[in-house]
Amino acid sequence: MASEPSRTRIPIGDLVRYYLRLGLVGFGGPVALCGQMERELVGEKRWLSREEMREAIAVCQSLPGPLAIQVGILISYLRGGFWGAWAGGWAFILPNFVIVAALGALYVHFGGLPWVTAIFYGVSPAVIALILHSCWRLARLGMEDRLQWAIAVVCFGVTVRVQAEVALLFIVAGLVGIVYYGSLFRRGQATAGGTALLLPLVAGAATPGPSGATLAKLFGFFVKAGSLTFGSGLVIVPFLEKGLVQHMGWLNEREFLIAVAMGMLSPGPVVITATFVGYLVAGFWGSLVATIGIFLPSFLLVLIVAPILVRHRGNANVQGFVKGAYAAAIGTILGACVLLGRIAIGDWLTVLIALASLVVLFRFKVSNPALVAAAAIIGLIAFPLLKPAWVFVK
Repeated sequence: MASEPSRTRIPIGDLVRYYLRLGLVGFGGPVALCGQMERELVGEKRWLSREEMREAIAVCQSLPGPLAIQVGILISYLRGGFWGAWAGGWAFILPNFVIVAALGALYVHFGGLPWVTAIFYGVSPAVIALILHSCWRLARLGMEDRLQWAIAVVCFGVTVRVQAEVALLFIVAGLVGIVYYGSLFRRGQATAGGTALLLPLVAGAATPGPSGATLAKLFGFFVKAGSLTFGSGLVIVPFLEKGLVQHMGWLNEREFLIAVAMGMLSPGPVVITATFVGYLVAGFWGSLVATIGIFLPSFLLVLIVAPILVRHRGNANVQGFVKGAYAAAIGTILGACVLLGRIAIGDWLTVLIALASLVVLFRFKVSNPALVAAAAIIGLIAFPLLKPAWVFVK
């Protein structure tokens, strides 16, 4: 029986040690992280079967939230129970939190120095290229027909022109998906299981009004954001830009772009951007509250909704909602690229950095940190020579 995957409980300590290591070295995005977990946990450790791993990925793809983190939580639940899920999930997140909180502290203390401005002069256009490349990969994975592309185009246009509430775009797109792909109007009514499953997804779009305390506002805002990251953690970009820059006024546009860059530089999911934002707004406790807020919905969805979804994932209405919301994610990410590109790209060199980064990403297998490091070096060299005034006035 030694050749069969383990069906017994794995000690929580083993789960914690594994996910601490994975969280520390987990570069490459959700697809790469899920592939690494499959290779190590199925092929090497034999903690679960290939079928269990594929089912875990499929279930988590149907939920809002960062895919790799949720797969880790679900695996920890399967092998460590309720407390194993909490321990393994937070162990996965902890290294990212420490890294990004430290970067936030460094930025707060040194952000006004010329060399920091020079670094982000070069890094910002590279981040736009990284977002575009990731969006292209997501489109290849999940965009299947003309309706999804039509939804994406509409959401792109709305995001660019009026910067509407992203939550509303997702809900409307999901309902369109139910009408077109589902059985709600084909059979007269949806099954009870399918309807019940959609309620947590839609309900996650609304949170109670924020209190007067900054920490409470941070927590409420990021709980809402963590409930809306359909398709990819990159969906958080347009949502955060609207909330943090336009509504709350906690960050200016350039600080927000730096926060996104920090999220893409660190191991783990892009939504770890919340940690950096929290530090800028309210120091260490702000970073802690924002991190808990952004990831808490993932734990609740995996532990409460995922078991239901395992039984009803084949329901046409559930699949329709997910397809519509996924298409909305693609459109809003592209719209966010346009909005952020206006801040990141302002002269011939930043245009060149963005285009060269796209070429490198599409033609060669270059890691995100390596690309960003190269762009930072270019910024350090070129910024003192060009002295672009637009960097300071935008």
